[in-house]
Amino acid sequence: MIRRLAIRDLALMDRAELELGPGFTVVTGETGAGKSVLLGALSLLAGHRAPKTVVRKGADAAVVEAELAMDDPALDALLREMDLPPCDDGLLLLRRTVSASQAGRVTVNGGSATLAQLARLGERWIDFHGPGEPQRLMREAVQLQWLDAHAGPAHASALAAFAEEHAAWRGVHQRIDALRGAERLSEDEAAFVRSQLEKFEGLDLADDAVDTLERDHAVASRAQELLALLAQLDSGLGGQGVGAALPRLLKAAAEAAAIDSSLAEARSRLESLAAEAEDLRSDLSRAARQLGGGGVPASLERRMNAWLDLRRRYGPDAASVRAKRDALAARLAGSEGADARIAELQAEADAAEVRLRASAKGLRKARQKASLALAESVRRLLGHLGFRKADFRAEVVDADLSASGDSAVRFLFCPNAGQDLLPLSQIASSGEAARVMLALKTTLAAADRTPVLVFDEVDANVGGEVGAQVGRELAALGAAHQVVCVTHLPQVAALGHRHLVVTKDQDDRSTTVRIAAVDADKPARLGELARMLGDRSSKSALAHARELLDAAR
Repeated sequence: MIRRLAIRDLALMDRAELELGPGFTVVTGETGAGKSVLLGALSLLAGHRAPKTVVRKGADAAVVEAELAMDDPALDALLREMDLPPCDDGLLLLRRTVSASQAGRVTVNGGSATLAQLARLGERWIDFHGPGEPQRLMREAVQLQWLDAHAGPAHASALAAFAEEHAAWRGVHQRIDALRGAERLSEDEAAFVRSQLEKFEGLDLADDAVDTLERDHAVASRAQELLALLAQLDSGLGGQGVGAALPRLLKAAAEAAAIDSSLAEARSRLESLAAEAEDLRSDLSRAARQLGGGGVPASLERRMNAWLDLRRRYGPDAASVRAKRDALAARLAGSEGADARIAELQAEADAAEVRLRASAKGLRKARQKASLALAESVRRLLGHLGFRKADFRAEVVDADLSASGDSAVRFLFCPNAGQDLLPLSQIASSGEAARVMLALKTTLAAADRTPVLVFDEVDANVGGEVGAQVGRELAALGAAHQVVCVTHLPQVAALGHRHLVVTKDQDDRSTTVRIAAVDADKPARLGELARMLGDRSSKSALAHARELLDAAR
């Protein structure tokens, strides 16, 4: 519900601030007074596009602000999804600026937003009905949503469960399509991939294994050089070098320690050095024996050549070669197992489709039942709204299997006896369309959660008792929604809980549109109703206006 609406420099209006309440609000004024400015302000806040020409002449920008009290538990979830600030105490704060020379700006609860985000929010809080305005009810998808809502909560639960099953079924088909669209190998191609994979066999491609292979090959390829070096070390550590000198050194160290006990540690260290020299000579001798006669073993050469070939093809390192091996294996496995996997998934999809179509039949039956009740209620209301011989039907028709079942709905209307029923989108008269929507809105008020309904020219081409009934239906609709209606009928205006009057002031240099509430000012409201009846200064018109207000109470 709109609690406060502020408008600045929009079209011919310089400034206005309105406190709107619940129920039924009527907007009246002379033809051409500028009643459309108010509707334009609401349209801007709903996220509809607007040209820069809506900015008042001489102003830098048009600004529209609204404070909405929203009883919608899902609203904060939507705001989080769009990364916008949450509502504080259930208040949704909207502000839109249309600049005459720069890009416009939108804020939601004080945070910057896009026009698309504002439009998504607009779908939740306001619905327009009238010439030139978006009419969601004309779309068959919306008609189906409304019929489903009219069918009740049990149907809504069944529909939600069906949508989940349908999504799973579509997921299986998407996997089938992906497998069918994947590259398939011919016999020759598969044989080639297998031959490539054989090149990886017998070769450990772990990082540490490759390091060991490269080291072993490097050592084996320089075995003769290494043997010569090891022989030189053995000679130096053996009888021709340190090995010959150490026994004499150990004897001298023992005698020195006997004379000076402080040299005992030095003697011990020398003994350790002799032991370490012997261990070192033993290790070097073992390394020489392992080299054998020198040269690279055949098996080591084969593995090294295989590794070098793979690295040259797929390198530069072991990780790259492993990735290529895995890709080739996956390609072969995917091609060889695709047909079997597709067959499995197709069987799964077929079984799911059988279950879906059975559930869809249940949804169709619920819709057919709800369509009869909806049509009966709408026909009754249309009779009250001046269509004595009108007909209305909600026709449930076949549709492709989708998340909403295998049926759709078309709202059909015939305003006069002897004419064909036609889809709502083909109704020529905006007045007829507005009254049909009013009848539907009244019937579906309990199911429709859109809090603000805006009607423009809902009373077109009606008058007298029918006009009064239009007003009563709008007032009744105001029990579940905030209803804003631009009207030319005093019978409708008298029934408004709030009454806004639009006036136009002109002089030789400027024109200004003003809007003010008169529902709390009885003389002003009587004067406006008398004007609508023909003459605000006429005693009879004033008396009639008073009768209308008294009857409304």
